[in-house]
This record gives sequence, structure tokens and C-alpha cells, in this order.
Amino acid sequence: MYLIKTRNLVLDENKIYVMGVLNVTPDSFSDAGEFLDAGKALDEAIKIQSQGASILDIGAQSTRPGFKMVDEKTEWKRLKVPLDLIRQKLRIPISVDTFHPYVALRSIDSGADIINDVTGFKNREMVKILARSSASLIVMHDGPLSETRGFLQSKFDELTKNSQDLVEKERLCFDPGIGFGKSQEENLAIIKNPLKFSVRESFTLVGVSRKRVTSLACQKGALPKERLVPTIASNAVMAVNGAQIIRVHDVKEGVECAKMSQAIKFCNCAQIKKQKKF
Repeated sequence: MYLIKTRNLVLDENKIYVMGVLNVTPDSFSDAGEFLDAGKALDEAIKIQSQGASILDIGAQSTRPGFKMVDEKTEWKRLKVPLDLIRQKLRIPISVDTFHPYVALRSIDSGADIINDVTGFKNREMVKILARSSASLIVMHDGPLSETRGFLQSKFDELTKNSQDLVEKERLCFDPGIGFGKSQEENLAIIKNPLKFSVRESFTLVGVSRKRVTSLACQKGALPKERLVPTIASNAVMAVNGAQIIRVHDVKEGVECAKMSQAIKFCNCAQIKKQKKF
């Protein structure tokens, strides 16, 4: 099964993959503009790759709760230079987090391998652009949990069967959208059983890193960067229970979590000999 054809990343169903996050925004909830400078963004991208991430996800539009939307020209202005620099240096595939057709098209022309749309490609112009390209799509759901499975399945059918602008199913990945339009209990339900909200024949990506739901395990007032341990715990549960890609800010720890989760999930317990009882 393939997710990304353009960079020759073949995804193995028996492995757990890590997507590293890089925000080039002044108002990110997790790093508050730390990587606005293109040089710092490049250094961070290289670090993310060196720590073992399989995919880099870069975004120039914050989607935190209460975010302020920027126009497409502003988003592209933030993204263009760091994306060009990163594309020259990185071996791993690059995902661009955007819902603007203008930005998606220019990102693909600049070497982006994946477009990650938090609105679930509701904009038909986005679908047209992606259908004409070889880039892959990450389709996220933003809304209540009761609609999640139905939305993602209908989007799979729309993109692969019922549209004039068809997309090969091998290019699709789905994200149930933890923290997007869902209550804390609904977020926990996805963490507990991501497979319940997955789309058959497609990979499932989950993004819980540093989000508000992880603060349930922290002291009151904990900052996003202080939510590492509950983030790891959540990612481990999701990886063992069906998620194939985890999206993280703390890549080193995320990769270690993925490796351990993979070992647990695919352990062949039937081959373990029964120990003698004394």
C-alpha cells in the first residue's frame, strides 16, 4: 500500500510511522512563532528528519482553537522560502498543511508531496488541483464524533468513485480530527479506539500532540510543551489500536513511542513457549 508515490515512501501495514510538525506561524499554540525565520525552520526540519520522522508536516496557518484566518497570499509568503530551502535538503516526504487552493498548487509546484487539509477537502478547487497532481491527500474531519466515520467514508467514496476529478485510493490518508469540533469525551473515544473511525483500505493518521485533551493528565495550567508524557501515552494507545501514522511535535520521543508500540502490536505471542509453573 502506498501513501506517497512522489518520494518513494512505501508504507508497511506492519509499521508505525511518525510525522514531525513544523509551524511557520506567529500564533501557533505549541511554539509561538519560534520557527518564523526561514533559517531556523530549515534547521528544525533537518533535526526532525535526523530524529527519525518519516514525514515532515509544515504549516503557515494556525488552526488552534480561536485561530485567526490569514489570506492565501499571506500564508504563501510565510511558507515559500522555508519550503524551498527544506525541499533542497530533506530526503523524507514533505506535507503542507493548508486549505487554500492557491497555497496547495504552489506548494506542489515547489515540491510538496502531500497536502494535509483540516477542512477535509470540502473545497472542490482543492480536489481539482490534487487530482491533476501526483501528490497525496490527508483528509481530516472537523466536527462532532457522530459524523466522523460517515464523513470520512463518504469522502473516500467521493474522491475515488463519484467525482469527475478522481484520486487513486493509494494516495489517500484519513485523520479523525482529534481536537477539531469534538468534546473531550469524544477526543478520548478516538484515542481509545481509532480503528472505529478509520476508512478501510486507507491509512489512519492521528494528531493528539500537546492538544488540550492531553492536559487532563497534567497539573492545572500546564503549557502545551509540558504535555509530553500524556501525549506519548495517547499515541501509544492509538498506535497499538489501529493508527499507522502519529503526528507529533516531539519527534525523538514520538519515534521511540512508535517503535515500542509497533513491537507490542505485532508481537507474535503464539510463538512464546509457556513457562513452567513451580
